[in-house]
Amino acid sequence: MKKISLAKLWLPACLFFVCVLPGSLYADVPLPDRVESPLLQQLAAATTEAQGRQLESQLWEYWFNQSPTTRARELLDAGRQRRESYDYAGAEQQLDTLVATAPDYAEGYNQRAFVRFLREDFEGALADLEVTLQLKPWHFGALSGMYHVLRIQNRQGAAFDVLRSAVAIHPWIQERGALPEDRWPDNYRQLQESGQEI
Repeated sequence: MKKISLAKLWLPACLFFVCVLPGSLYADVPLPDRVESPLLQQLAAATTEAQGRQLESQLWEYWFNQSPTTRARELLDAGRQRRESYDYAGAEQQLDTLVATAPDYAEGYNQRAFVRFLREDFEGALADLEVTLQLKPWHFGALSGMYHVLRIQNRQGAAFDVLRSAVAIHPWIQERGALPEDRWPDNYRQLQESGQEI
């Protein structure tokens, strides 16, 4: 497994990564673009849950809107709608087509990973999450998904490493309470010590 250089994952100010992600991640990691970078910085520094949730929503909306074509967005929306209707097989079929037609679109893999997780295809979910994180290493949704898969696979140490990265990016992420204190990233520890974390 290639280690990811922290220098290549660097973001200005307080956004940082604190562990090497599992999987065969590329050595040349892309950096957030001019829209994502300030949102990620603000998210890592958010001092209230309301701020965290607002920034989280903005990032999700941006990631969905990055679909490269109208057809790709239609497939993404169809996959999500079928998932919400509990038609997991139909959802995966739509997302299979999406990743085949838009192989560089991270959200296609992330959404298919979620569907595969719901279908208890944990290896398939993990493979999709690894691709998502190759394309967007700061994708807190993919990191939290990987945390859940690794926990199910009884890979507790790796799961907490991934969760630590997720909390460093998004200190208000839903799973934050599962992270042991000795693995807290600095921004989360500061929230705890300031009394902001509830």
